[in-house]
Amino acid sequence: MDTNSEGIFTAIRASYSQLSPECEEEFLENVKFCTYQKGEIVVREGQYSKKAYLIIEGCSRAYYLKDGKDISDWFTFENQFMASIISFFSNEPSPHYVEFVEDSKVIEFSKDTVDKLSKKYHDFERLISAVVTETMLGLCERLHTIQFAKAEERFSRLIEIYPDITQRIPLTHIASYLGITLETLSRIRNPKKQI
Repeated sequence: MDTNSEGIFTAIRASYSQLSPECEEEFLENVKFCTYQKGEIVVREGQYSKKAYLIIEGCSRAYYLKDGKDISDWFTFENQFMASIISFFSNEPSPHYVEFVEDSKVIEFSKDTVDKLSKKYHDFERLISAVVTETMLGLCERLHTIQFAKAEERFSRLIEIYPDITQRIPLTHIASYLGITLETLSRIRNPKKQI
């Protein structure tokens, strides 16, 4: 696996915050570089999860099952972090599944590493704060759009954020994320085909 650490930290600096060289070095000493296959589930509902992932290549999703129905809650792509947030930070069983939607290369690290580096380095603490804030804002925006935006607006906003998402994430997952049916999503994407 390509473990170009400078490229990884350049991406972290661009997306989140600057880390000191000492912090970067210690972070790398406490992580594992892993590969996961498309469809591989790393967290299941009801499990305790103390691992987080920084995606180098690929993408993942968090989802839950409601009355047997699979509902996507959020997606992560290159240079973004994925974890079962509730379990990772509050030591509760995960309400989510976490699945890799493409073959993925990731940096895997533990809650112990986060706690240790956050206590030692204020810049790492700022990084984690930025990651949590990004996740929470994303979830708040999704909730707001589901409650107040029309289906077309929800889809347009998603495409603004992730222009190539329909090439990478199955449409069934996108529809469940947007809170609409697959048929509605198909109609939005191909309005000219409607009678």
